[in-house]
Amino acid sequence: MPHVLLVDDDPEQLEWLSEFVKGEGFTVARATSLRTARIQLTQMRPDVLLTDLQLPDGNGVELVDDLEQREATEVVMITGHATVESAVNALRSGATDYLVKPVDIDRLRSILQRVPGTHELRSEIGELRQELRGLGRFGHMIGSSPVMQKLYDQLNRVSPTSATVLLVGESGTGKELAAQTIHDLSRRKKRPFLPLNCGAVSPNLIESELFGHEKGSFTGADRQHKGFFERAHGGTLFLDEITEMPAELQVKLLRVLETGTFMRVGTNTPIATDVRVIAATNRNPAKAVADGKLREDLYHRLNVFPIELPPLRERGTDIEILARHFLDKFNAEEGTKKTFSPAAIAALYSHSWPGNVRELKNYVQRVYILADGVVDVDLAPRMFSEPAHTPLITVRVGSTLEEVNRRLIEATLAECGNVRRKAAEMLGISLKTLYNRLAQYKAEKDGTPLPPMKDDEEYETEKL
Repeated sequence: MPHVLLVDDDPEQLEWLSEFVKGEGFTVARATSLRTARIQLTQMRPDVLLTDLQLPDGNGVELVDDLEQREATEVVMITGHATVESAVNALRSGATDYLVKPVDIDRLRSILQRVPGTHELRSEIGELRQELRGLGRFGHMIGSSPVMQKLYDQLNRVSPTSATVLLVGESGTGKELAAQTIHDLSRRKKRPFLPLNCGAVSPNLIESELFGHEKGSFTGADRQHKGFFERAHGGTLFLDEITEMPAELQVKLLRVLETGTFMRVGTNTPIATDVRVIAATNRNPAKAVADGKLREDLYHRLNVFPIELPPLRERGTDIEILARHFLDKFNAEEGTKKTFSPAAIAALYSHSWPGNVRELKNYVQRVYILADGVVDVDLAPRMFSEPAHTPLITVRVGSTLEEVNRRLIEATLAECGNVRRKAAEMLGISLKTLYNRLAQYKAEKDGTPLPPMKDDEEYETEKL
C-alpha cells in the first residue's frame, strides 16, 4: 500500500488531511515540524510527501534535500499564502505539484490517483532511454547528436512529474513533438493530448477555445461549447506560440495555473480542471517579456522547467539521419525503394536549414516525388547545390600561410557543423590530414591531444 507523509503545524488541517488520504487507500504518517518530519523520513520512505511551506522551524521545501531517493517520492507543497514566486520556487526546488489553502479536494484526489506507479514509470522511461539511445531516437524525437542526447535527458527527467514545461526553439525544431513525447512518457498518457496554436486563433475566439462558452453568451453562440481546458481534463494541453496570446487572456491563464479552475465565457461558475500545461515559443522569452508580448508573472509560472530545442544546423550528422528517416517513411507509404546518392547527402550539409526539421522534411518529400530511383543532387534547388551563404574569413596582410590555413580549416569545420569528414571533402584533403592538422592546433593551444576519430569512424561505418 502506498505511503504518505503529511507535514503541517495546524492540527485540524493535519487531521482531516489524514482521514482523506487514508480514504484514498494510503497509509499515513504525520509530522508538525521539520524536525519530526525528518524523523519520519528515516523510518519509512513516503511515496508522497504532502507538506506545508511555512513550518515553525523552517520551510517545507527543505525536506526535499532530506529524501534519500528523491525520484521515488512525489512532493506536493501546500500554502495559505500563495504567490507566483513561491509556487515557482517550490516547483524548481523539486515539488511536482502545488496546492493552495483551503485545499481543493478534487485536485488533491487527482494528484493521489496519479501517484501509484510513479517509480515504475520512471524505471520504464529509463529503460526506454537506454534501449533507444543507440537507435538515435527518444519518444517522437529523432537524432543522436550530443545536443539531442542532452535534450533526451531533460525529457526523461521531467516527463514523469506534473511540472509545467516551457519549450523554446526556432520554428520547425520539433516543439510539438517534444511536448507529445513528454505526455506519452507521463502518467497522463492515457488521457488527451490537445495542441493549440495561440497565434493561429483569432484574438476574439481564443478565450472561447480555451475555456468554452455557454449558449447565448455572444452572437453566434447557439450552443454550449467545451474548451480545451475542459476537454483535456486529466491530460496535457500544449500551448504553442504562447507569446501570441492576448495580454488580457494571459491573466486568465495564470489564474487557471494557480487555482486549477476556470469559467466558461458567459458564466460565473468555476469549473475544476486537472491539466498539465506545456507552453512553447520561438521567441526569446525574456525579450518577449521586455517587449510586452508575455506577462512577467505568467513567464515565471510557465518557466518552471525550461527546455531549449537545438536548431538543425547545430545537430551535425542528424541532418542525414533525419533525411534518411523521412525518405524511408515515404518509401514505406508508397511501396518504393528510392535512395540518396552520396552527392545528395553531401549537399544536405551545405545548407543552413533556417526552417529546421520541417524544412528538411518538405525538401525530402519534394525530391522523393521528382526522383525515379536515386535522389541525386541535380534534383535539389539551387540553394542545395551551392552554399546558402558564402562565409568569409578575414586575414591580416602579412599573416603566415600557416595561420591562413588554420583559420580556413577552422571556419570550414564550423560551416560543416563540426563533421570532420564533410570538412575534409570541402577542403580537398584526406580525413587523416585534417585530423593531424586539428591535433596539431589543439596541442599548440593547450598541450593536449585531439580525441580519437570516433565520430568520423562511426560515420564511415554507417555509410558502408
